[in-house]
Amino acid sequence: EVQLVESGGGSVQAGGSLTLSCAASGFTFEDYVILWFRQAPGKERKGVACIGSEHGTTTYDDPRQGRFTIFRDNAKNMVYLQMNDLRPEDSAVYYCAAEKALVVATMIASAVDYWGKGTLVTVSS
Repeated sequence: EVQLVESGGGSVQAGGSLTLSCAASGFTFEDYVILWFRQAPGKERKGVACIGSEHGTTTYDDPRQGRFTIFRDNAKNMVYLQMNDLRPEDSAVYYCAAEKALVVATMIASAVDYWGKGTLVTVSS
């Protein structure tokens, strides 16, 4: 059974940090780009960051922002999203996703092969 299980969400005050984790199983992890999407109430799902397998190439929705870092551990089938200096507008359900590709230049939800069920992040002012 294919599984992507997110953890690490919760409530944090503005300016705080959280690290989200994604545990993958049931597929060949190293053949997939792993992505993080987020969806706030009333808004569409939006890509946040993604990372390739072979060389760990990363893509961010806003490369200038500098607050989020994605990294992976292929030996453990784990992916992480480190989030610093969180803001209320970062509040959303965060989803881990997998796409069978070498690299992903544009994060498109419809191209994703597997989805996790999400973890909620709430940032208060």
